[in-house]
Amino acid sequence: MGELKVGLIGNGSISECHLQAYALNPKVELVAICDLQEDRARESARKYNIPHIYTDYRELLESPDVQAVSICTWNNSHAEISVAALRAGKNVLCEKPLCKTVDEALEVERAVRETGKLLQVGYVRRHASNIAVLKKFIDAGELGDIYFAKASLIRRLGNPGGWFADKERSGGGPLIDIGVHVIDLCWYLMGKPKVKSVSGNTYNKLGNRSHIENYDFYKAADYDASLNTVEDMANALIRFENGASLMVDVSFSLHAKDNSAMVNIYGDKGGAEIEPVLSIVTERHNTIINIDPQISTPGFDFQGSFNTEINHFVDSCLGLHETSCPVEDGVEMIKILNAIYQSAAEGREIEIK
Repeated sequence: MGELKVGLIGNGSISECHLQAYALNPKVELVAICDLQEDRARESARKYNIPHIYTDYRELLESPDVQAVSICTWNNSHAEISVAALRAGKNVLCEKPLCKTVDEALEVERAVRETGKLLQVGYVRRHASNIAVLKKFIDAGELGDIYFAKASLIRRLGNPGGWFADKERSGGGPLIDIGVHVIDLCWYLMGKPKVKSVSGNTYNKLGNRSHIENYDFYKAADYDASLNTVEDMANALIRFENGASLMVDVSFSLHAKDNSAMVNIYGDKGGAEIEPVLSIVTERHNTIINIDPQISTPGFDFQGSFNTEINHFVDSCLGLHETSCPVEDGVEMIKILNAIYQSAAEGREIEIK
């Protein structure tokens, strides 16, 4: 029997990463699962020996057996379910993004403060093993003052469709789905400086390109080629009050030769390439030095990072430490994402207060 009894709400594709991680943690007992599709929840319950199955998250939250929940639902329900869970006395791990709007984010933050419960935002890339290594270099001052970062996640053909392509449920396309990961990661490694302004662009030029043949890509369970109301790609320049800046571009669909991932940060004493693999650049004795850390996983380890994230959440719930991804970070990221969309829509730079 584990020390922490956990329920999972939303049994879509990302929930499998949570369930695997919880199942590996000896401090956890999975006691409940909820999904609108009962058959899907029942299948996962059998696989992970979960005793209680629900189709209404409110009923799950009424259970005194559940102490903490993972929320893996559509983005447009994150705020509602998070607030309900907090007010029901549960600790919460909410998948990114925290929600769709700044007003929703502030409502969740208020619920955290009023209940005194924990909410951890699912910024899984913060928990990658290569980031743990890099963070030690940064915290030791070996990169100095980090003043510039660049992040790019390009899918040449990768609109998952389904709820991902439905702006009402998702809040947007690649910016809010995958862009949030790299924007947050850079911001976190830069020391979480206060945002000053944002200038962004979004493009709806190519659509979901469902006509393309002979090229496989991930499709959501509810994939529907006729539905697509999100952007193809987005780019932005984010300025911080300390003078630092971050450039980002992300796409679901772009006439690019290959898929690509690039995340770099630069300080006055050194820099680091994070994606596709970790490499650190610095100077010694008037000579530029490239440092390639010898680690088992130099790039982003998908399931391994989820395992670390879940372990961090569990220990935070048990009072062993404070979460490194608090609700306040979720609020700031929603402010940035919403400002990028607003800037794109209005064709002007947006100041953030």
